[in-house]
Amino acid sequence: MTTANTVRITAGPFQFLANFESAAPKTVELFRSLLPYRQKLIHVRWSGEAMWIPLGETDFGIPFENHTAHPASGQILLYPGGISETEFLFCYGGVSFASKMGSLAANHFLTIIEGNENLRALGELVLWKGAQDVLFELIDDEK
Repeated sequence: MTTANTVRITAGPFQFLANFESAAPKTVELFRSLLPYRQKLIHVRWSGEAMWIPLGETDFGIPFENHTAHPASGQILLYPGGISETEFLFCYGGVSFASKMGSLAANHFLTIIEGNENLRALGELVLWKGAQDVLFELIDDEK
């Protein structure tokens, strides 16, 4: 029996498929434990073309792994906290991850593999129309 590696993301009116990143095993394990995960996406304030899910003072006890300050479009990251609040970052374009405290790095643990053509439309929807519902669900390998 294989472990499902694909996540369906329904965000606003769009659907995406994403795969977990093996270079971030602790972050992947944590996120799997949260699935299905429902939240709201809002537009970032400092980082560029991305959306985020702010998590305040949540401490998952996750170290930095596979971390980056300049993620690519379609990458999803977890900032485990520290000098800024804990958050998920959902990138749709150019990003230089930062907060009012300065540059940050976060764990790249999930990458969109289908639906990339709709990332910009989702980002602009969130920017101009406000928060959008998002649902992350694990899907079986057979589906």
